[in-house]
Amino acid sequence: MITILHNPRCSKSRAALFYLEEKGITPIIVKYLDTPLNHQEIKQVLGKLGMKPMELIRQTEDYFKKEIKGKDFSDEELIGAMSENPKLIERPIIINGQKAVVGRPAEKIDEVL
Repeated sequence: MITILHNPRCSKSRAALFYLEEKGITPIIVKYLDTPLNHQEIKQVLGKLGMKPMELIRQTEDYFKKEIKGKDFSDEELIGAMSENPKLIERPIIINGQKAVVGRPAEKIDEVL
């Protein structure tokens, strides 16, 4: 089963969902801003992505600019920040079993299908 960590207000996230639907895939939609991922869930997603926490953080977000940029945080602290401030998490994330990808551009989704 395919899962998408989705923000319906984000054009890239909507494009990824449309891309999946065009391929005949009806994913499980997790609106992660409404139901934030906990610390362990973020760690699991990072493992599936093969990424470090800083690679998954949206560096254009105000919270990043004010609270994180230029400071020294451990990976665990960054995961905690993403759990408490889910807007920091890059989107959309498409998960298929033990693999995941940030679906930007939408064609990257093919890597996990």
